[in-house]
Amino acid sequence: MKLITLGTGSPIPDPQRAGPATLVRVAGMDFLFDCGRGVLMRAAAAMSGPAAFHTVFLTHLHSDHVTDFNDVVTMRWAMSPIVNPLRVVGPVGTAAFVERTLAMLEFDIGYRLAHHADLNWEPAIEVIETSGGVVLELEGVRVSAAPTNHRPVEPTVGYRVDFDESSVVIGGDSVPCEGLDQLCLDADIYVQTVIRESLVKSIPVPRLQDILDYHSSTVDAGNTAQRAGVKKLVMTHLVPAPWPGTEGEWIDEAKSVYQGEIVVANDLMEIELP
Repeated sequence: MKLITLGTGSPIPDPQRAGPATLVRVAGMDFLFDCGRGVLMRAAAAMSGPAAFHTVFLTHLHSDHVTDFNDVVTMRWAMSPIVNPLRVVGPVGTAAFVERTLAMLEFDIGYRLAHHADLNWEPAIEVIETSGGVVLELEGVRVSAAPTNHRPVEPTVGYRVDFDESSVVIGGDSVPCEGLDQLCLDADIYVQTVIRESLVKSIPVPRLQDILDYHSSTVDAGNTAQRAGVKKLVMTHLVPAPWPGTEGEWIDEAKSVYQGEIVVANDLMEIELP
C-alpha cells in the first residue's frame, strides 16, 4: 500500500500546494480522497488520473475539498472509451451534490455529445452515502468510515483503509472526536488536516480566527495520534502554509504530546507501507 499526498494546501491559493486531495494506491487500485484545486494535475504527476480512480471518497462538501470534483467527472467521462461509471462515497448529502454538479455541467455535456460521434452516453455516477461502517470490501481491501466533527459543516466523515497488516486513516477536517479515535486505533498512518493555532491567532482577521474552533491544531492531531497508538502522523491541509524551513516548528508542537513519527506533508509526497 502506498500513500500519496496529492494536494496539501488550504482554501487559500498557493503556488506550491494544490487543494486537499490524497491518493491511496493498494491492491492495484487507486482510491482518491477529496478533490481539491488542481487534483488532476497532481494525479497526472503520480501516474494516475480520472479514468484510473477506482473510487472517489469525499470527507465533506466544503468547497475546497470538492472544487475540482466536476473536473474528475468530466474527464473520466470524456477520456473513457466505454461507459465507465464513477463510484463516489461520501456523507449524507453527496447524492444531491452530485446531482447538482451534473446539472451545472449540462451545457458542456451537450456540447461534447453533439461533437463526438463515439461519445454517445452521459456521465454515469454511482453514489454511496455513509454515516459510518464498512463502505468497500474488495481484493482484501477494507475501507471503513466514521462520523467526524467539523460543525457547523455536517455531516462529515473520515475513512480508514486496511489491507493485510497495513492501515491508513484519512481524517479530513475535524476536531478531535470519538469517530477519529475509532478510525485511528492502532493505525500505521494518520493523515490529518491541521492548523498552527499560534500563527492563526497572530493574524487579526476575524474570518481567519473562525477556523480555530472546527479544525485540529498540531497539538490536537498529536493527542489523537497518541491516544490511538498511531505509528505515524502526517499533517496536511496546513493553515497557514509553513514557510520553508519552519516545518520543524510544526513537528515540535505535535511532538510535545505524541511520541511517534511526524511528517509535514508536501504535494506528491509518497509513503510506502509494508
